[in-house]
Amino acid sequence: MDGNGRWAQKRGHNRFFGHVRGAKVAKSVIEECSQMGLPYLTLFAFSTENWRRPRDEVRFLMKLLSKWLNRETRNLVRQNIRFQIIGDINRIPDFARKQVQKALDETRDCFGMTLTLALSYGGRQEIVSAVKSLAKKVARGELLPEDISDEIFAAEMDSAFLPDPDLILRTSGESRISNFMLWQCAYSELQFIDKAWPDFNSSDLQNALATFRSHERRFGKTSAQVIRLHDAKG
Repeated sequence: MDGNGRWAQKRGHNRFFGHVRGAKVAKSVIEECSQMGLPYLTLFAFSTENWRRPRDEVRFLMKLLSKWLNRETRNLVRQNIRFQIIGDINRIPDFARKQVQKALDETRDCFGMTLTLALSYGGRQEIVSAVKSLAKKVARGELLPEDISDEIFAAEMDSAFLPDPDLILRTSGESRISNFMLWQCAYSELQFIDKAWPDFNSSDLQNALATFRSHERRFGKTSAQVIRLHDAKG
């Protein structure tokens, strides 16, 4: 969800205004994805690198997160949306962390769409954390290095409860992943949208999904193999 601050500055507002507008867009996207029956939606809300931003902006973002969760948790429950989080939650201020935990607790029994916020999250950091966890298991004799597989590695990651993303959307015209789900995005479809997040709308979402559906996902196979597999399942 990139471009909030730059969107606001281009319109003569401070960056905070853009973040507030971006939160409203997030609410709309969440509701639409849930209504469409999408099983998973992950929003990259705050990266490990975002801690380097000016202190007043970081504090504003944490307050906005807290207020948004306090206001929207009831709506999540009403829409049967389960809230989850990936990232280093311990770095988040207490007042925001309490609202995060409240949302986790109150939506625990929801079984519709899983909404995950990536907060204080970094793909490299997630990989390093998984490596450390596996290294400890090897040191304790619980695991042999030669037994480590893709599946065992992925199970140690913070996002192990999520499937690999099928589609990753990046707004604001930037054409990079920016440390998001580096392990998991190996076969994700990537779309880079040339508008800031506050301008992202339902048409953009529907166009992105239509483009995704038009692509043949081979995962290393040939087109003929994919067609045969599809026919067999059909």
